[in-house]
Parts: sequence; structure tokens; C-alpha cells
Amino acid sequence: MLDNIKDAVKKFLGNSSYDKAVEEFIKDLQKALITSDVKVSLVLSLSNNIKQRLAKEKSPSAIERKEWFISIVYEELSKFFGGDRAPNVLPSKLPYVIMMVGVQGSGKTTTTAKMAYFYKKKGYKVGLVAADTYRPAAYDQLVQLGKQIQVPVFGDPSSKDAVGISLKGKEEFLSQKFEVIIIDTAGRHGYGEETSLLEEMQSIYDAVKPDDVILVIDASIGQKAYDLASKFHKVAPIGSIVITKMDGTAKGGGALSAVAATGAQIKFIGTGEKVNELEVFDPRRFVSRLLGMGDINTIIEKMKEVEDYEDLQKKMEDVIEGKGKLTLRDIYRQFVALRKMGPLSKILQHIPGMGVNLPSPSEDQVKLGEDKIKKFMAAMNSMTYKELDNPSIIDRSRIRRIAEGSGLTAEDVRELMRQYEATNKMLKTLKKRKKDLEKMFGNIE
Repeated sequence: MLDNIKDAVKKFLGNSSYDKAVEEFIKDLQKALITSDVKVSLVLSLSNNIKQRLAKEKSPSAIERKEWFISIVYEELSKFFGGDRAPNVLPSKLPYVIMMVGVQGSGKTTTTAKMAYFYKKKGYKVGLVAADTYRPAAYDQLVQLGKQIQVPVFGDPSSKDAVGISLKGKEEFLSQKFEVIIIDTAGRHGYGEETSLLEEMQSIYDAVKPDDVILVIDASIGQKAYDLASKFHKVAPIGSIVITKMDGTAKGGGALSAVAATGAQIKFIGTGEKVNELEVFDPRRFVSRLLGMGDINTIIEKMKEVEDYEDLQKKMEDVIEGKGKLTLRDIYRQFVALRKMGPLSKILQHIPGMGVNLPSPSEDQVKLGEDKIKKFMAAMNSMTYKELDNPSIIDRSRIRRIAEGSGLTAEDVRELMRQYEATNKMLKTLKKRKKDLEKMFGNIE
């Protein structure tokens, strides 16, 4: 499902022309989503959001444009499949009763067992209730699955009273101090039978008063998932979704995006037939896999570091304007932010006044710069907050103490102090030049 998106990312990153690559990627993304049965209007909305952000926002100076673009795609796709809402799958209280509903053929009974296995592995005492009185083999299937995962099943194959079985099963397990009770209710024959499904769901809900009602949707129904999830989401007092069969259907993208569009929360996705093939649905992790980039979090982390760097740049501007004072703490934060943003050969050129502002640094110069930065940071790690915020108090005895604490020489610490003074001097020069230019040409924005 949606495998073409990985190919589109590879193609984009390998294209030498940025503007052309962006245009082609958006077309490839649209094609991949539409062929995966995602609604055309949703696809157009997604691509328009990406284009609007490209037009309105500016690529940070300290990050590659292609990485910036991929981060935008990542963020918009994550919103598209449910956003930042990490589902809370663990019980909010104990005991915790879950009621499973879904149309027949959605994989509801298998999913019920998968969820029981999931909670058992988390250390909870789990019980299953077989309340599907319509499908002849439902009870036997759940009993077999229960034996497989070693979870007890309550049921009465001779009774057709789904409400009574649900209530008795709950009471039986509560009396035995079970912590998680999962009730497997009857499904209906397919899409279009939701009314009777919801009516029975309401009757069982009123009797059992479950803590969570979970709708199981087969990914193969694609865009129709929107109608099913919408009807469920309006009726269920408490509701979340499990989407099954995400391992082999081309319509999985359609089901996921359709459910996300309803605002209903997707808690789990089924990725196979085995009892352990159920995973918590995390939109960002899912999108990361879609993009075929295991290191997408590194790119996002880099974007955060860029934000930190830009905050520091703003501090430098304030210092130039005379609105603040540059401290060693500021310089330390700048080192931390910059070192996380990419190759040192690029980073060194962003550090003002540190004596390593090299147009095209050689490998030896880069190594020298790296060693110097490590020494400077080690020295600053040995300083007190008072010394970092007010470097002027650092005298000979303090230099000696800082050197001993950091494993450096006193000369290493003095070099840091000279660089700090040089940076302040440079900023004063910039401030004076700015004032001179303003006198000649008026305010400079």
C-alpha cells in the first residue's frame, strides 16, 4: 500500500533541479494516493496545503531546501492521517471494559483476540466475552483464539441474548478481579447494514456501560470507511477505530484518510493474520514508513535545532541593537544548536567571531575547528552559571579552577575568553556601522 510514495521520495532526492523536483514529487504523491483509493478532493486539499506552505514560508538558512521540503510533506501527511494525536491505548482506570463492534467480515473477532493479547503482554489480567450470537462459528472461533493466547472466554452458545451474555460476562470477570474485559459483539453482513449494527450496539452499551467502544473497519472498503466511521462516531458515546488488513490492500490509504477525515481516532491497525500483528497507530510513525525514511525524525529534530539557532540569531540582533548582552551561555547554546544541524564544514561558517569563519575549510581546518569547539564547550561546562552569565568576573584563579575541572590548560580557557571578547568587539563594530549607515541613509530594515 502506498509504496509508490517511497519511490517518489527517492526520485525527488536524486533530482538536481529543486523546483522541477518539487513539481514532479507533488504529482507523484497525488498519483500514489489516488491509486490507493484516497478521495480525490482530499488529495487535492493535501497538495494545496503543501504548495501554500512552500509559497508562504521560507526555507531556514541553516538547512537544505530539500530537507525542508520533505519536512513539510511529512508534517502535512501526518495531519492527513490523523495528526499529532497519539492514541491513549492503555486503560485510564481499572477494571476497564471494551466493547468491539463492526460489520461482518471486518476481522472483528480476530482483532478482539489480538487486543486481548496486546493487553496481556502489557501485564493486564484479560478476559474475553463472546457476545456474537448471529454468526454460528463466532463462539468457537473466539474460544480457539482464547486458548491460543491463554486468555479465558465467557459465552453461552445456546443463547441468542447478546445483551444478557455481555452483562453476565462482565459480571463474571469482575467477580474474579479481571482488569481488562473485551466484549466481542455481533457484526452485520456488510457495508449498508450499519443501522441494525448501531441499534444493537446501543442496547449492549446501555446495559454494560463500557469504558470504550471500538469499531473495527476492514481497510479494503476504502473511501466507504468515511460513511461507516461518521455514523459510528456520531452515535458512540465513547469511540475509537481499529483498521484491519492493512498489510495487503491497495485501499488501505483510502480507509485511513477517510476515517481521519471524520475526526474519529484510529487506535490500532491490523498488519496481518497472527495475534501479534496489531500495532498502535501513530500517524507520524506511519508517515515516516510511507516516506521510506527511517531517519525522518533526524530531519525533524534538525528543524527544531534550526528554530533554536534562529532564536539565538535573534539574540545576536538584539545585542547589535543594544537591547541585550552576549554571554558565554548564549555562545554555548549556539554551539549546541549548530553542531546538531549538519556537517561541521557548513556549521563553522555560521559562528560569528569564533576564529573559524572559513570560506572553504580544508579537512585539517575542520578538524582543528572541531577540536577547538570541544575544548570551548568543555571549559564552559566547568563554569558556574554566574561565570557564564557574567564572564567579566573570570579572573586568574577562576581560569585555573575551570582548566582543572575541564581537563584543559589555562591557555585553552584564556583562548575561549579572547574569542568571547573578539565576538563582543565585532558586535560593537556592527552596531557602530549600522548607526553610521542610518545617519547617511535613514533607518535600515
